[in-house]
Amino acid sequence: MRPFLIFILSGYILISAFAFEKEYSATELRNLYSSGNPAIWPKPNLDTTVKNFSDIGLLEKPLFPESNPYLAEKVKLGRLLFFDPRLSASKQIACSSCHDPELGWGDGRHLSFGHNRQNGKRNAMTILNTGHYQRLFWDGRAASLEEQVVFPVQDPLEMAQNLKTMEKNIRKIKGYRSYFIEAFGSDKVTTDRIQKAIATFERTIVSKQTRFDSFISGNSKSLTDDEVMGLHLFRTKARCINCHNTPLFSDNQFHNDGQTLYGSKMQDFGLYNQSRKKEDIGKFRTPSLRETNSTGPWMHHGNFPTLVDVIEYYNLGNPSPIQKVVKVDESMRPVTSPILQKLSLSKTERVQLESFLRAISSPSQKINPFPLPE
Repeated sequence: MRPFLIFILSGYILISAFAFEKEYSATELRNLYSSGNPAIWPKPNLDTTVKNFSDIGLLEKPLFPESNPYLAEKVKLGRLLFFDPRLSASKQIACSSCHDPELGWGDGRHLSFGHNRQNGKRNAMTILNTGHYQRLFWDGRAASLEEQVVFPVQDPLEMAQNLKTMEKNIRKIKGYRSYFIEAFGSDKVTTDRIQKAIATFERTIVSKQTRFDSFISGNSKSLTDDEVMGLHLFRTKARCINCHNTPLFSDNQFHNDGQTLYGSKMQDFGLYNQSRKKEDIGKFRTPSLRETNSTGPWMHHGNFPTLVDVIEYYNLGNPSPIQKVVKVDESMRPVTSPILQKLSLSKTERVQLESFLRAISSPSQKINPFPLPE
C-alpha cells in the first residue's frame, strides 16, 4: 500500500498519495521498464479525470478501412499525388510543401505559408502515424484521412484549389492514366479516388523503431540512465502520461491546456470552432509525442521553438492562461483542464525528461527526388 502525506491547512486535511511514492534507482527502473510488461511497471500518476487509460508501448501498424483497403498500386499513386504541386491553384504547392519527410513530415515553421505566400493560422502537424488518429487536424474537423485530404486543397490560405479544377488538371496529365488504372481499374480521375490514394499513402508513413521501443522489447542498454529516469518521470511526477498515453503517445482526445491565447491576435478556440459547445472552448487534439525530436516548433500555434520551452511551460502549470490586461467575456471564458498542474520538477528532472522525449524519435526519413507523371 502507498504511504500518504497529510497536510493540515485551515482546518482542512489534504492527503497526497503521491508525495511518498517509492523512490527507485536507475538500475531498478531499467530492469522494470525493459521487461516490457506494464503490469510490473511503477503505477502511473493519473488524474481522476482520465478515463479508458492505456499505457505506452510498442506501436502496431495502422489498420486500413474496408472502404479504402491497402493496395500497393494505390500507395504509388498516392505518393505521386502527395508530392505533386499541380493539385494546387498556383501549381507550386504540394502536400509535401508543409509535410517534408526530412523535417519529420512537418515543415519546421512556426506557421506554414501557402497560396501567394500567405501565412496559415496553425502549425502544420506531422503526418507520421496519422493512420492511428480517430480525428484529424488540431480541431478534429476531419473524421478520416480520406476526408482530411480535401481541406488543404480548398483552403484559400493553403492550396486554394477548386476540387473540380483539381480533377481536370490531373486528368490532363496523360502519365497519370496508367497509375489510376493500376490503383482503381480505370483511368477515371475523381476527387474520391485522389482522396483514397493520398490517404492510403499517408497510412504507410509510420515511425521506425525508436530506442524506447528497443528498450521495452528487452534491450535494457538502449537507453541511458537519464533517459530511463525521464521515462519514469514521464509516467509519474511529470504527469505527461495523462494525455500522452497509449503506444501512440496520444490519448486521441481533446484538452484545454491554457493556450487559447485569449484576447490576442492569435486567439484560437480550437474544437469549439467545430462543435460550438462551450465546454470545448480552447480544446485541441493531443498530438503524438513519437518523433517529437524532429517535429518542432511545438503546439498548435508553433510558439515553442524548443523542447525546453515545452517542458518549462508544463512545469509551471501555466499560472496565467489569460493575461490580466485582457477583458474577458465571461460567457466565452476558456476553462483549463484540471490535468494541468504545477509540477515542481528540478533542473535535473527537466533534463532527464527532455532526454527521454528525444529517445522516442527515430532517424529522419529521406525520399530522393523522383519524376512526376507528364
